[in-house]
Amino acid sequence: MARPTKLRKIDYIPAIPYFIPSEKEIAELPENILKLEELEAIRLKDLEGLEQTDCAQRMEVSRPTFQRILLSAREKIADCLINGKMVHIEGGNFTRNICPIHCMSCGKEWKESYENLEVIKNGQYICPECGSDKVLCKENCKGKFCRKNCWRYDNSDF
Repeated sequence: MARPTKLRKIDYIPAIPYFIPSEKEIAELPENILKLEELEAIRLKDLEGLEQTDCAQRMEVSRPTFQRILLSAREKIADCLINGKMVHIEGGNFTRNICPIHCMSCGKEWKESYENLEVIKNGQYICPECGSDKVLCKENCKGKFCRKNCWRYDNSDF
């Protein structure tokens, strides 16, 4: 049985999820799906110009895993450019991992990823250090947890 895929940390979700060649009809265009972690790899390596080791650390994956993600992204983008395909950016195995959490009882601070935020949202979350349920988002938020950046892309629950 295969091991579950480790979530990749990303810092950027694009506002525009499609890139379409302007010369063709949209209905007849084939598309390549570029995963969000692949877009993040391209952003870190090619746009920010970081070394692969630094990119891998930022995404919290090994360097060989980062290399595989980057090669997959470049192959898809090259296919789209050469063959006139549409790029659709969506999905993948990722986390934003951006919500700083603070326990009011013991003072422990940590960042929480979206996988656990659903539990926090339902009010069932406890501090992993002391077991207290008095945990708050460290940012200056209106509610108990920040609503702008904690959730992946869907803020419709608020």
